Amino acid sequence: MKSITCRTISKGVVEGELIVSRKNFSFLGDVNPETGVVEAEDSDIFGEKISAKIFAFPSGRGSTVGTFVLMRMKKNGTAPLAIINEITEPIIAVGAIISDIPLVDSVDISVLETGMKVKLIAGEVCKLEISKENEKIA
Repeated sequence: MKSITCRTISKGVVEGELIVSRKNFSFLGDVNPETGVVEAEDSDIFGEKISAKIFAFPSGRGSTVGTFVLMRMKKNGTAPLAIINEITEPIIAVGAIISDIPLVDSVDISVLETGMKVKLIAGEVCKLEISKENEKIA
């Protein structure tokens, strides 16, 4: 098992499959809040579903309305289980906090791959536990 330290923004403990985008992300316009499917055509995960997955991406990219879209996704049951960022910007932070979605940052996402199984522990201690290096869920 590989362990990565991080910084807690919004507390929680979850376990699940990673979906990783190498591009910055906005919850306003990049994702359909009713389905959880990424709709931004310039996204490297276009057409993928972020719902019920641990979603890793470098940072947010704008629009304060994204905070409320993330909250709407939580109410719809289409939100990610948790969010991992390299650098969390305030819009993503507020959205995760008010939606009770665990959020961590200070993570080098280049070591993460879509399909990996991860346990995210965001509290006084903050870490990601990856089942095995490069192990993916089938």
